[in-house]
Amino acid sequence: MSTERRAYFVTGIGTEVGKTVVSAYLQLALDADYWKPVQAGDLDVSDTDRVRGWTGLPEERYHPERYRLRTPASPHHAARLDGVEIQLEDFVLPNTDGRPLIVEGAGGLLVPLNDRHTMLDLILHLDLPVILVSRHYLGSINHTLLSVEVLRGRGCNLRGIVFDGDGAESARVIQLLSGVPVLAEVPELTEVNQKTLRELAATRPPSVA
Repeated sequence: MSTERRAYFVTGIGTEVGKTVVSAYLQLALDADYWKPVQAGDLDVSDTDRVRGWTGLPEERYHPERYRLRTPASPHHAARLDGVEIQLEDFVLPNTDGRPLIVEGAGGLLVPLNDRHTMLDLILHLDLPVILVSRHYLGSINHTLLSVEVLRGRGCNLRGIVFDGDGAESARVIQLLSGVPVLAEVPELTEVNQKTLRELAATRPPSVA
C-alpha cells in the first residue's frame, strides 16, 4: 500500500452488522473513495449505489466492483451459479489520485470466495489495515473477540473497532479483553441519509490515524 494515501478494509463480525453504513460514514469522515470488490446479489441497488446515495459524493469517488454476482449468497456459491471462479489475483486496488480509500468486504472474515480462499485472504492479498465493525446483539461479544483473534492470528494490521448501535457495556468489555482501540461508536440511526451521515461524520469523527 502506498504511504502517500490511507486505505482501509472494512469487515464485520458477521453479515448485517452495519458495514455499509459504517463505510459511508468513514468515507465522509475521511473524504475518501469507496470500493466494494465483490457484490453478491442486489445488483439493481448495490452497496455502492447505497453508499453513493447516502453520501452524495461525486461518481468518480466510486470504483466498479471486480465481481458482480447475481445471487445473494456466499460469494463462492454465487460465483459458481454464475459460472465463474473468483481469483485473488484479479483484485487490484483502484487508483484514487491520492485520496484515502474505503474497501468494504462481503460478510465476515471467513466467508469463502472460492474453495481455497476467504475474505481474510483477500485482506492479506490487498495488504490493508483492517477496521472491524461490531454490532451489539446477544453473542456479539464472543463474535467480536473471535474475529479479533483470527485477524491477529493471521498477522493482519487491525487498526480498530467501530461499534454500530448502542451497547456501552459490550463495547467496554470488548475493548478491555481485546486491547483493540475503539475508533468510533455509531449510534442507531432512525434514518440513513446524507443529512444524518454528514452530521455524524462532522460531530463524531473516527479516531483513525
